Amino acid sequence: MSKNVLIISQTSPFDQNSLKEALDVALIYAAIDQQVSWLFTGSAVLSLQKTLNAPTLGLKDMFKQLKTLEIYDVERVYACQSAMDEFNVSPHSLAVDTEVKNQHEILALIKQHDFVVTL
Repeated sequence: MSKNVLIISQTSPFDQNSLKEALDVALIYAAIDQQVSWLFTGSAVLSLQKTLNAPTLGLKDMFKQLKTLEIYDVERVYACQSAMDEFNVSPHSLAVDTEVKNQHEILALIKQHDFVVTL
C-alpha cells in the first residue's frame, strides 16, 4: 500500500552530504512506489536555484539530479516562503517546479503525510 512521504531538507546545499542523503532517501521511497514530496526549508532553499554552478563552487553536481525529480516520481517540491525571503530567493529563480508555502501551509502539509523524514 502506497504511503505519502515528505522529505524535509533544512541544510545548505554546500553541505554535500545532507543534500545527497535527502536525494537518496527520496529516490529510494519513490523506487518502492511511495508518494514522495520534498520540502526545502532554511538554507536548503538555495539548492533549488537555477544559478548554482556546482563545479565552479568545487562541489559534485547533484543539482542536475534535482531537475529530474519528476522522472523519478517525486511528486511535488515545496519551498518555505520565509526561508526564500531570508535568502533572497525568487520563485522565478528556481530550477524545478516548486510550490512556495508559508508556515501555516507547511504545518498542514506535514499533517497530510504518513511519514516525514527530516535531513
